[in-house]
Amino acid sequence: MGKVALALVVVGALNWLLVGLFEWDLVTALFGGDFHRESSWLSRIVYILVGISGLYCIRYLFTDDAHART
Repeated sequence: MGKVALALVVVGALNWLLVGLFEWDLVTALFGGDFHRESSWLSRIVYILVGISGLYCIRYLFTDDAHART
């Protein structure tokens, strides 16, 4: 269950990275709605930072749970 939750967090972070860099919402594009977002520069910086954090967390999907707890 933890790996599934982490995978969803990473996907969400990557979506915010796309919003921050290109003002394009992947999830909305896939599931319907207006996929182009207008954002302030400050919110775009936050979205980019969240996306970079998600990229960093991808490594935790491939680590052993017992090793991660120590």
